[in-house]
Amino acid sequence: MNDLDLSDVHVTILAGGSGTRLWPLSRQDRPKQLLNLVGERSMLQQTVDRVLPLVPPERLYILTGPDHAALIHEQLPQIPPENIFIEPSPKGTAPCLGLAAMRLGQNHPAQSVMISLHADHRVAQEERFRQALLAAVNTARRGHIVTVGIIPNAPETGFGYIERGALLRREQELEVYHVIRFTEKPPLERAREFVASGRFYWNTGYFAWTLERILGEFKRLQPKLHAQLEEIVEMADAPAAEASRRIWEDITPLTIDVGIMERASDVAVIPCDLGWSDVGSWASLFDILPHDSQDNVLVGEGHHLGLDTSGSLIYSAGRLIATVGLKDMIVVDTGDALLVLPKSRAQDVSALVKELRARGLKRYL
Repeated sequence: MNDLDLSDVHVTILAGGSGTRLWPLSRQDRPKQLLNLVGERSMLQQTVDRVLPLVPPERLYILTGPDHAALIHEQLPQIPPENIFIEPSPKGTAPCLGLAAMRLGQNHPAQSVMISLHADHRVAQEERFRQALLAAVNTARRGHIVTVGIIPNAPETGFGYIERGALLRREQELEVYHVIRFTEKPPLERAREFVASGRFYWNTGYFAWTLERILGEFKRLQPKLHAQLEEIVEMADAPAAEASRRIWEDITPLTIDVGIMERASDVAVIPCDLGWSDVGSWASLFDILPHDSQDNVLVGEGHHLGLDTSGSLIYSAGRLIATVGLKDMIVVDTGDALLVLPKSRAQDVSALVKELRARGLKRYL
C-alpha cells in the first residue's frame, strides 16, 4: 500500500483538549488523551502508534499546553522534546495549527505536507486509517486542502458534517470528492436527512495540506491572525519570549473549521469507515467497550455487584459499586467524586463541569 515517498510529510497531533464530558475521570491535570480509556496505552500513545508506520518520531509533533508537556514527554520518550510545541494558553485549533505550520516552514520546504490529527480518538481499522492518510498526502500534493470524512451509520447530532460534491479521482483505492460545505452539529431531523442522502460524512477533524497552501489560506482568510503568528515566530528567541506571549494572548480564539475550512477554496474529502469514535462522552465509551451478559460495561480497578442492572456503564477506581434496578445509567466513582446520570444525558457532563467551575470547586476540576 505504501509506495509513496513520505520524506517530506510531517504529522501534528492536537493534544491540548480538556475532555470535560468524561469528568470526573478526565481532569485538567490528566485529560482524556492521556488516559488509558481503550486498551493498555493512552489515547495519545495509541494515536502515535498508528502513524509511526508512516513517519518516524522526528517528524511527529505534539501540540499542547504547558500543563501537559511533562506528562506527554513521559508517555512519548521517542518524540524529540523540541517536537512538543507548547502554546501558552488555549486559543482554539486555528492559531495552534497556524503556528505549527509556520514553525515547520522555518526548517522545511513550502511544498512539505502537514497532516493534522487529534490525540483522543479511537480508530479500530488502523490499516484503513493509514490508507486514508496516504490518499490525503497525495491529494494535498495536488494542491487541495484535504479532510477525512467518516461514513455515518446513524443521524448523530454531536458531530459536524461534510457534504461531498463531484468525484475528483481515486487515491490509494479510495474515492476523493470535492467538498461543497461543512455543517456544524445539525438538529436531529436535519441529521437524518444528511444520512439518508448518502452525500454527507462526519467531520473527523483530520486534515492534510502543504505548508504553502495552508499558510496562503491563513493569509487570505485570517490576515490579522496570520500577522500575529508571524510576529510570534520571529520572536522565537528567549529574550523576546514575553513579547511573544503578549501577542499570543491578544489572539482571538478560533477553530480551524470556522476560521479556515468552511471558507477555504478547493477542499477535498476522502470518505471511509475507520471504526472511528471521538470517545466524546461516557455514552460513546459505553458503545465501544466490551459488554457483559447483562449488557453492562465495567471499567476501572474496582468491582461491581449488580441486581437487575443492565445497559449501564460502571466505573470504579477501587471501591465496590453495588446497584439494584439500574437500566441505561452511568455510574463513575473516582474516589473523590461520584457521577450518576442517565446514559441519554451523557453530553450534559460538560455543563456540570462548567457549574463546578462557576462555584469555585477547583479541586474537582
